[in-house]
Amino acid sequence: MAKKPIDVMCTAFRDGFQSVVGARAFTKDFIPAVKASCDAGINHFESGGGARFQSLFLYCGENAFDMMDQFREAAPEANLQTLARGINVVGLDSQSSDVIDMHAKMFKKHGVTTIRNFDALNDVNNLIYSGQCIKKHNLKHEIVVTMMALPPGCEGAHDANFYEGIVKQIIAADVEFDTICFKDASGTCTPAVVYETIKRARKLLGPDMPIRMHTHETAGTSVLVYKSALDAGANGIDLSMRPMSGGTGQPDILTMWHALRGTEYDLQLDPDKVREAEAVFKDCMHEYFMPPEATAVEPIIPWSPMPGGALTANTQMLRDNGLMDKYPEIIVKMKDTVSRGGFGTSVTPVSQFYFQQAFNNVMFGDWEKIAEGYGKMVLGYFGKTPVSPDPEIVKLASEQLKLEPTTRDPRAINDEDPTKGLAIAKTKLEEAGITDLSEENVFIAATCADKGIQFLQGKYTIGVRKNEAAAPAATASAEGPVAMTVKLNGKDYNVTLEGEKAVVNGKSYDFGVSEGTVEQAGSAPVAAAGSGEMIKAQMPGNVIRLEVAVGDSVEEDQPLLVVEAMKMETEIKSRAAGTVGSILVDAGDKIVAGQDLIEIV
Repeated sequence: MAKKPIDVMCTAFRDGFQSVVGARAFTKDFIPAVKASCDAGINHFESGGGARFQSLFLYCGENAFDMMDQFREAAPEANLQTLARGINVVGLDSQSSDVIDMHAKMFKKHGVTTIRNFDALNDVNNLIYSGQCIKKHNLKHEIVVTMMALPPGCEGAHDANFYEGIVKQIIAADVEFDTICFKDASGTCTPAVVYETIKRARKLLGPDMPIRMHTHETAGTSVLVYKSALDAGANGIDLSMRPMSGGTGQPDILTMWHALRGTEYDLQLDPDKVREAEAVFKDCMHEYFMPPEATAVEPIIPWSPMPGGALTANTQMLRDNGLMDKYPEIIVKMKDTVSRGGFGTSVTPVSQFYFQQAFNNVMFGDWEKIAEGYGKMVLGYFGKTPVSPDPEIVKLASEQLKLEPTTRDPRAINDEDPTKGLAIAKTKLEEAGITDLSEENVFIAATCADKGIQFLQGKYTIGVRKNEAAAPAATASAEGPVAMTVKLNGKDYNVTLEGEKAVVNGKSYDFGVSEGTVEQAGSAPVAAAGSGEMIKAQMPGNVIRLEVAVGDSVEEDQPLLVVEAMKMETEIKSRAAGTVGSILVDAGDKIVAGQDLIEIV
């Protein structure tokens, strides 16, 4: 009896990176493993998009389009698939129509074959225009139903009846698709629900439509889920390779091959050749820091459904900001943000909204500070949630964000928003002094906002974590780094000197010391801290931009600067009217909780 062929998409080089190392990996480090995987017979890869678009600019100092070109060169015949978030495409915020169309155009230009297109709210309306653009630019369109298990004690969505209804909406919608994927980013959907859902979907879609299942090992049930999906009629699954498999990632190709031995299913791959490719991949990645939470099953995830790809991205950011000790509290608080937020699927960007709100609930007190993304979600600005959010939370979000609830099409709202779209992105590039106004650069500015523009200006911080090499023994000429605290105008600065580098409050500078003084014409005087009211940082983060200058008059509640932490931009406002007496930080500075920022006199 002939075996049933199963299409394997290797996720190691996108979701694997996102789920295990927070999407932070240098292209040069992994391209040899892509080539080895092709030699092993793998011909379908998840190669970019999702968090692996933004992370290259934010943490790797690389252009995502350059990475895509190198991936295509390494895998010239493969089906290269990327991930898109419906009308958000590859941004955390939703986009206007011209940006959505440009996404498909640019990804086609840079070697992509297929785009997996999902909406975290399962609002099919958000998949129609984005899907039409994908087909318009001659790409294959994989449409998605997003899945998860609701936390114990919650009900009203995310069962087989709910998912069957979404499939029926997709069939009725004005959008063409080549394949359909059932995507469980948190790995919490139960095998029984997966089996019943795909069985019903196969009946609705007919025998010829390719059906794919995507899950994670985070809750420890991925192999059983995949077997249930195959038994119900799926003919494609997503698998990864060591060291980017298991734990928060997909199960390993070899693990699934072993689980299916003696069954009717054939992964169409030689396990010995895959072992050789994995050996190359392990060697490529041997210097990388593997977060311990990424390498193990997390039994509490069904209560707090955090996707593998978001879990490590967030823990890496917590490490960046010295807040990893808060992680256990935050993950516990997630149940509340999910249960009161309308049951959107815990996958980016909604998973990030859940985490950001849980983070705020830990840092500022329960519901004292509504995260912008979470608030806009419960107010309807990203589409319709599966069930109505808690009215109390809707009221708080409306009051704090000064927005009314809406039922309008979010894309129509975005098209009317003068701060969104390609035209304003081009203007921002010109204002930043960037003369290369290529379609790629305009798209980067539109989807990555200030951080994308800073990258194009050459201003970025490398956030890739590798294991630290053992420090060399001290010699007479190399005594190692010197750390000190410098007080200037009443403000403390943490300074580390090593070689010709000085790190001041987390920001690196070249420095040198010589005898004598140098005359500096036209130097601006340093603004000194006086006896006015000092605006302090409430939590760690990075200064994105200053909104005022020394000497400016400001009103109460006027924004002074914008700080980013945990993918949230927060305006720091003046607590009183007055004049800006001193500014003690600059754009790009890393700040710590309690640090002096701006003095109002």
